[in-house]
Amino acid sequence: MSKTIMLVHGAWVTPDCWTSFRSFYESKGYRVVVPEWPYLDKPVTELRRNLDPRFANITIKDLVDHFEKQIGLLSEPPILIGHSFGGLIVQMLLDRGLGAAGVAIDAGPPRGVVPSATAIGAALPVLLMFNGWNRIATMSFKSFSTTFANTLPPIEQRRAYDTYIVPAPGRIYFQAALGIGNAVTFKNPKRPPLLLIGASEDRTSTVSMVEAMYRKHSRAPSRTDIKEFANRSHWLIAEPGWEDVASAALSWAEANAR
Repeated sequence: MSKTIMLVHGAWVTPDCWTSFRSFYESKGYRVVVPEWPYLDKPVTELRRNLDPRFANITIKDLVDHFEKQIGLLSEPPILIGHSFGGLIVQMLLDRGLGAAGVAIDAGPPRGVVPSATAIGAALPVLLMFNGWNRIATMSFKSFSTTFANTLPPIEQRRAYDTYIVPAPGRIYFQAALGIGNAVTFKNPKRPPLLLIGASEDRTSTVSMVEAMYRKHSRAPSRTDIKEFANRSHWLIAEPGWEDVASAALSWAEANAR
């Protein structure tokens, strides 16, 4: 079985969001690689002040191609674990036949899975932004506290926001909403095993969306499983109890990776 794990972060954050997961997996003897998205190779404070304007032009395909190249640098197919938009990227990488197995945590939906009304509401600040297709978006603390980390106490919400949150390209949200560049073949017989993880209090990738993804992906002959965590938000990879999520992802991967 693969002893390499690749962690794929989502929008609004950098690889820093995986610090706890990385240490946890390394303590289990795994080699853990955590590539950043293009243009996010600087500290959070600097990215907030001076982000490369080319970041606005990033597409979903650019992101998937970028991580495919990172996989190609490895000596073995990795276990892929992605969160949020990173969970969509993992689904698309698996669709290309990449990775030994994949875990998509509170994942963005591929084309064919309709976002819930709650998820659409969470994305509205970006989708209503003037010329948002061509702009870099910022997330307000209010949006973070109500749609990302809504199960945390206010003081912890503020600490997480100040530590982790960076701008994101608006274009990828418009693409996802319109079903542009985010398709997968749900019946793909070459797809590696996939675990979808949801959180009961998630307002960005709701449980109903995760369950819809599971039903779609279950059309493939490959192993497809789903696990839901109660009383967790979209920020379940870094909020209290993250160890349960990290452990569940690894245990499943160890049992099912090709």
